[in-house]
Amino acid sequence: MSRNTAANGKTPADFWFDPLCPWAWMTSRWILEVEKVRDIEVRWHVMSLAVLNEDKLDEVPEEYRDMLENQAWGPVRVVIAAQQLHGDEVVGPLYTALGTRFHNNGEGPTREAVAGALKDVGLPAELVEYADKDTYDTELRASHQEGIDKVGQEVGTPVVAVPGPDGEQVAFFGPVVTPAPKGEEAAKLWDGTLLVASIPGFYEIKRTRTQGPIFD
Repeated sequence: MSRNTAANGKTPADFWFDPLCPWAWMTSRWILEVEKVRDIEVRWHVMSLAVLNEDKLDEVPEEYRDMLENQAWGPVRVVIAAQQLHGDEVVGPLYTALGTRFHNNGEGPTREAVAGALKDVGLPAELVEYADKDTYDTELRASHQEGIDKVGQEVGTPVVAVPGPDGEQVAFFGPVVTPAPKGEEAAKLWDGTLLVASIPGFYEIKRTRTQGPIFD
């Protein structure tokens, strides 16, 4: 089996997320749309804004620093604990439940929202206790580092890795998009992502964001 083909014959798309990030949430909704219209399989992985920024806390605005220190660790620790104790297959559904509560429903990354998300997907309620524990921080950091090793340091979340022309994955930060494209628009953005991944030496396209995330 090559990196360009999953065990079920579908094209793999590896996706690294922190459930706190609204832009990663938008991108994740796009790639789930792609699963409906292209023969791909999304494989979910956690990364951490807290880990990403832990050496830069003196450089970030006070409000963002407070979020990183007081809110960012809990949800991602719960996701990695769920993965370690219940398998990779729970990560995507739990992320959807968390993101729906955090972003679409406006509950934010509260303990109550995390507990509700666990209930939504039928996972044990006691997993919420891992929000305050470093039990699986080694695994969390390893998952985070796997994504960063693919894409490089000057990025955030999400990271998406897709098949490149030589059988190796090519990873990008993004795509950053709002609202999440659906149907054929989602497919075209996926096709474009594969296209730029096929060009050796391609690194970046960017423009200034003029609107925030649109949760629909």
